[in-house]
Amino acid sequence: MSVERSTARYPSLLKSYSALAAAMATVAFACQVSGAQSDFEVLRRFPHDTAAYTQGLLYADGQLYESTGQLGRSQVRRVDLETGQVQASVRLPNDRFGEGLALLGDKLYQLTWQTNVGYVYEASTLVLVDSFAYEGEGWGLATDGTSLIMSDGTAKLRYLDPETFEVTQEVNVNDQGSALTSINELEYVNGSLYANIYQSDRMVRIDPVTGEVKAWFNLRGLLPSEDRSRNTDVLNGIAYHEGTGNLLVTGKFWPALFEIRLVEEGGP
Repeated sequence: MSVERSTARYPSLLKSYSALAAAMATVAFACQVSGAQSDFEVLRRFPHDTAAYTQGLLYADGQLYESTGQLGRSQVRRVDLETGQVQASVRLPNDRFGEGLALLGDKLYQLTWQTNVGYVYEASTLVLVDSFAYEGEGWGLATDGTSLIMSDGTAKLRYLDPETFEVTQEVNVNDQGSALTSINELEYVNGSLYANIYQSDRMVRIDPVTGEVKAWFNLRGLLPSEDRSRNTDVLNGIAYHEGTGNLLVTGKFWPALFEIRLVEEGGP
């Protein structure tokens, strides 16, 4: 996963074409907003730490857990959903870049990016109790209640035994037969696997058995433009709120976290 913040830069237009450009921009914006809003409905907005480079997100037993990245700043933390306040946190070593996070039983499992090591914590205390090794990069992490499901930025998903951390199964994510890469943050919900596509505003719903993409969701416009700053980064972070049946989503350095309902499945 790239450490650099994704940005978009647009060339300025000549003044003689300003009227035409404004009209075209209005039409384009209307189309973007329409497409985005057909895929989701915002139900609630919560504050989110703008210093958090969100890598992993989950919600369980009334608690929000978050894994944050960047060298020297990576943490695993427990957060109050309503206020966004960090209730407890543990810093990773300065040479570790935090990545995906999953809760299985009473343990939290956290990946790191390129150092081939993951960490295991007691969920109630965030006390580090174990570590484990794996090959390749660590990106997203989720669980189906039995295995840990890990992404690495490619189209491949690996299933890990949570006791031995051996790979028990591999599944290749595909959209109509074509490999889909940049699979990032993961969340397992009622037999489906939801994933952020890195450096985009899109999410997908994946069949965790076959790897087939079953639906695309466009979340463009979720964070309003007036809430964005020069540091605001990409959409990343999916948590299932079992109490409401909705998703909690945010992004890297975002000032807000949203509870959303996915209301329409669209094509890529």
